[in-house]
Amino acid sequence: MTLSPPLPDHDPSDHGPADAGPSDHGPVDAGPADRDPSDPARHDDTAPPPARFAFDRWTWKEIAYLLANLPMAIAGFVYTVFLVGVGLGLSVTVVGLPLLALGLRGARGIGRAERGRARGMLGVRIEEPSPMVRSHRGHGFFPWLWSGLKDPVAWRAMLYSFIRLPWGVATFAVTLVGLFVLWPVLPFIARGLANADRAMVRGMLSPSDELERRIAELESDRGVVVDTAAADLRRIERDLHDGAQARLVALAMGLGLAKEKLTDDPEAAARMVDEAHGEVKVALQELRDLARGIHPAVLTDRGLDAALSAIASRCTVPVDVSVELAGRPVEAIEGIAYFTVSELLQNVSKHSRARSASVEVRRTGDRLLIEVRDDGVGGARLDGGTGMSGLAERLGAVDGVFVVNSPAGGPTTVTAELPWRDRAEVATAGA
Repeated sequence: MTLSPPLPDHDPSDHGPADAGPSDHGPVDAGPADRDPSDPARHDDTAPPPARFAFDRWTWKEIAYLLANLPMAIAGFVYTVFLVGVGLGLSVTVVGLPLLALGLRGARGIGRAERGRARGMLGVRIEEPSPMVRSHRGHGFFPWLWSGLKDPVAWRAMLYSFIRLPWGVATFAVTLVGLFVLWPVLPFIARGLANADRAMVRGMLSPSDELERRIAELESDRGVVVDTAAADLRRIERDLHDGAQARLVALAMGLGLAKEKLTDDPEAAARMVDEAHGEVKVALQELRDLARGIHPAVLTDRGLDAALSAIASRCTVPVDVSVELAGRPVEAIEGIAYFTVSELLQNVSKHSRARSASVEVRRTGDRLLIEVRDDGVGGARLDGGTGMSGLAERLGAVDGVFVVNSPAGGPTTVTAELPWRDRAEVATAGA
């Protein structure tokens, strides 16, 4: 009786190389639930059907893979031993650790090649791990060095290369003997050895579920949050120094001159006091604007509906605001939503040449949905220099989504999603 081959008759390499697609970590193959039950490809790669006596092309692929194990294992073992030996041996010098970091980047390439080889010759569908994320500490030599030295994907690839040498020798020897001595049962031998290889590749070269990917994303997001907070502090310092502080200094000087003229020229002193009174009003307004930019009181006291209506009233075009929320999100999410709408309406005022705009805020499941539309000229882009990329980074740092749809000629629709956490529920849990 002839049994099914381990995978469908089409060549898995037809799906493209290991690095196909716009990213390194997208799914390569649909899950079993998406396949027709009658399709032989529905068999899970982890439990291929038994081998058959006939030498079909899958058997030959497995034989070729096992024979190639030896040269690949030798190359990987030599690379790993040389890299670790030289890198750690020279770690007391300035070149040791950088050499090790460069070698670890090369180990990622070895892992990618092994995944591609297993995909093409064994039919193993493995997602590519997340790209290496630079340390949140910033740019430069030391963040690059630290990111390279603590890369778990590279270290697992090096461990894989190190332990493969004895296995490569064994599989090469057994397969070679089988070709000349154990020909009738070679398909079964090849299948057993190939299954061990499949398990080894999955166990050591697969992403660590979602944990590794999530750690990389969180490190990147933490860097965004730190950079954003630093930029906000610099903006506040600049606004205080160039605005209210400078005005208050001038006010103090004016009042000092008025005091000196109070007995000699009362009328001139009165005029100077009147001017100082006007300066006080301007300084107070600047301080109110600065406080509103940090966190507006209306948002704290009355929530998003009133706060967004206040923003809309200052826009240069009519804005229709619709907020449909049964409760209030936590303060951090509420603040991000407020400043997102604020910056988008500033863009409408400055760049869109629109006649009208609208803001819609509602809760959808466990997400806070924000949509800002205008009937302007369109052409807005994330890289257009209007703060869109900064908004996308801020929302991404809290697992948010930011989408811009702005064809030339308009209209423009910007959609933002934020995770919803109800303020009342959080307060109850804390109590």
